[in-house]
Amino acid sequence: MSINSNVAQVVSLLGEASRASILTSLMDGRFHTATELAYMAGIKPQTASFHLSKLVEGNLVKVEKQGRHRYFQLANAEVATLLESLLAISPPPEIRSLKQSNQLKLLQDARTCYDHLAGKLGVGITESMVSAGYLEKEEKEFIVTRKGNQFLVDFGVDMDVLKKKRRSFSHACIDWSERHHHLGGSLGNGLMIRFLELGWIVQVPSIRAVKITDAGKNGFKQFFEYPNE
Repeated sequence: MSINSNVAQVVSLLGEASRASILTSLMDGRFHTATELAYMAGIKPQTASFHLSKLVEGNLVKVEKQGRHRYFQLANAEVATLLESLLAISPPPEIRSLKQSNQLKLLQDARTCYDHLAGKLGVGITESMVSAGYLEKEEKEFIVTRKGNQFLVDFGVDMDVLKKKRRSFSHACIDWSERHHHLGGSLGNGLMIRFLELGWIVQVPSIRAVKITDAGKNGFKQFFEYPNE
């Protein structure tokens, strides 16, 4: 018997279109109800509940109960990384309306990949930090240099707390729209939280896109030389 036989179970869960849509909707890192996910996936609530039970059973999604309500979220960052990698090798979505076209443009420009930034913004910030000597790319992760550590501390990122988290610190996550790596892990999350605190980005309701504010345009240019034009 193959020692990797359980891989088939994961593949079967990912291979159903409605479940795949639910999973990609959950890549915003937030909790959602079955009704919300049904709307995002374009299916009936009872159908969404059925698929969510399968995803929870397969350890791809976790659920929390609060009163009579149940809220769903991706199980962990590893699931999000897997989904982002699969999106990178998947054919582009078929665009059938102006709304879909606009949403895709927003996602390509700037979005969340579970709990860190992706899209042009995520890749651009990462490459800017590499060019500035704050990060060095090594295989599947980014290494924070001494110069980079000081920059991040001065920028308001609590490096000591991030390093103690029981997860990947600064892994290189392949970006499905840009076909380059962006910064993931607890460091990627710490940076995104800092950008939100500063009001440089705001999350777009219903989809996992984010928008750069006027303060963000000035801040990214000043501190990260993004965009580099």
